[in-house]
Amino acid sequence: MSETDNPPGLDLGRLRAHLDRERPGLVGGDLRGKLIEGGRSNLTYWITDGGTEWVVRRPPLGHVLATAHDMTREHRVISALAPTPVPVPGTVLLCEDGEVIGAPFYVMEFVEGTPFRTEGQLRELGPERTREVVFALVDTLVDLHAVDPAAVGLGDFGRPDGYLARQLRRWGKQLDASRSRELPGIDELHAALGAALPDSPAAAVIHGDYKLDNVLVDTADRLTAVLDWEMSTLGDPLTDLGLLLVYSEPQQVTDFPIQAAGGAPGHPSEAELLQRYAERSGRDVSTVDWYTAFACYKLAVISEGIHYRFTLGQTIGAGFDRIGGIVPHFIERGLDRLQRHARRTSPRKEG
Repeated sequence: MSETDNPPGLDLGRLRAHLDRERPGLVGGDLRGKLIEGGRSNLTYWITDGGTEWVVRRPPLGHVLATAHDMTREHRVISALAPTPVPVPGTVLLCEDGEVIGAPFYVMEFVEGTPFRTEGQLRELGPERTREVVFALVDTLVDLHAVDPAAVGLGDFGRPDGYLARQLRRWGKQLDASRSRELPGIDELHAALGAALPDSPAAAVIHGDYKLDNVLVDTADRLTAVLDWEMSTLGDPLTDLGLLLVYSEPQQVTDFPIQAAGGAPGHPSEAELLQRYAERSGRDVSTVDWYTAFACYKLAVISEGIHYRFTLGQTIGAGFDRIGGIVPHFIERGLDRLQRHARRTSPRKEG
């Protein structure tokens, strides 16, 4: 698709008219744009007037689950984090009127940088640069979890009390809304997670989908922006860590390009990532296996939701025809991690 066409889900003429009304003088010429490939949920577009570049975010084209794809929350958290050490794009405009382009959306500044999605991309960096980029990813997560929510206007951004139990219920409901086939083991995983809930540390602003391909890295290997805040809230910071560890494992499924680049030369091991986070954050990470199991369950539900939308013809982008195949793998990994958590946390019998 050329940049002069209206990308699917974004009428550039209607967008231009809205920007002219709300931000007179912002746009200097006719808008061109294209869908940015790689996202699996909300749709992201690059647009330009020939001089300035921006990014537009909107929900997917169909089957929007309750509480998901909230543009207002994304816009709010990015705006709030602007003065903190966490790198985020500058926000330009929020539109909550679904009539303008067919759904609520927001516009933010375009930030230069590369989202590293595959092991192959990291191999091109070389071992030393890969190691520094991944450690910078961990350090930025520590910076995020160190933000005082009340100090940046996010004191009411979530309900941290009972967060883990509520998350399990929420993702169970998300799964029920997308059930279209049998998924052996997924209900067992959900029940086992609920039976072994750990005690959460102090609440923090959490990203909800923190991984290497949700950040941009410049040519100097600096993180220039953390993106895709649709699942951010106040909650248990170790949920971000558990998810990051799952995404940082060596690639185990070759049929679907999930970002799991831990096999790249120089990529820190799980033990090194845990040590880095624990030392810099001061948090106890001894129950991390529960959190990695929960991350696997969450990824299974998200992937099944995308698979369901694909079967209905409501999702666009490369790779969606294969995403259903990854779900059983996440279920198996989650059950394995929970078994390890049980072995590590069960009292030892004295003989």
